[in-house]
Amino acid sequence: MPASAHPMANPGYGKRSAPDQSPTRTGDFDHLPPRERYVAAFIDRLPDGAAMDAKTLAKALPLYGQQAVRSALNELSRAGHLRRVRCRAQGAATGEGTGEGVTRWVFRTLWSRTARDSEWWARVLSGDVPSAQAATDVVPPAERPRPSEGYEALARLGRAEPRLALSAADCAALEGLATDWLARGVTADRMTQSLTAGLPDQVHSPRAFLRRRLQDKMPPEPSITEVRPPLTMPECTDCGVPGSPEALPDGLCRACRGGATPEEPWALPATAVRARAAQVRGAIRTPLRV
Repeated sequence: MPASAHPMANPGYGKRSAPDQSPTRTGDFDHLPPRERYVAAFIDRLPDGAAMDAKTLAKALPLYGQQAVRSALNELSRAGHLRRVRCRAQGAATGEGTGEGVTRWVFRTLWSRTARDSEWWARVLSGDVPSAQAATDVVPPAERPRPSEGYEALARLGRAEPRLALSAADCAALEGLATDWLARGVTADRMTQSLTAGLPDQVHSPRAFLRRRLQDKMPPEPSITEVRPPLTMPECTDCGVPGSPEALPDGLCRACRGGATPEEPWALPATAVRARAAQVRGAIRTPLRV
């Protein structure tokens, strides 16, 4: 299957290109084993938003099955080309559509053509690398800057309520106030409901009317003691368990790297388990002497 025909993930999910990558060159993945080189070259050609689960990738890659693709993704994680993350959706903390206080996550695979070490990935996920926001935005970076969420919310007001239709200049003039609303934990939909409620029969100057309403109805700032979940949380490439970058070196949890899980510090190596099992079987077969 050509990369252009590969299925896309649900909006907000799937592949996301990591920031600060080198341009495409011949031999980008020559340092990898043949299987990983084959899978990496295909993933690199996929557009942002493409489905990145092992099952979907295996259907597009005739040389390898689902388990082989899963193993290849683990190796690409170890080599520094990808990380699995879950990102808090915008407005998720409001419980919109799911009940108050519920956080909604979207799941993405960050892809870097340039191999990076675990420290670099940790900086990207914490926002310390320039343009790191491009790795977590729902929309990938483009040549033209994307308008802010506050600007877009104002621009959509005219569709929700024709009496509040704004020009581009009006949206730019009110953008700062709308951004302040969103920064205080209000979703764009909630802001629209508040601004359009109880309108007079005629609004002669939508810009002046909205400026006054944005100022008068400005919600309070959130408490400084409010605890919010992180915007981005890494997860194990193989099993999907979430954790800090320090707990997931090479993008894999301890269990998937071959060690004992934190919940089972007593776990024995496989060779020790087999030896102990052989001892138990031998004891069972030995007749009991009175």
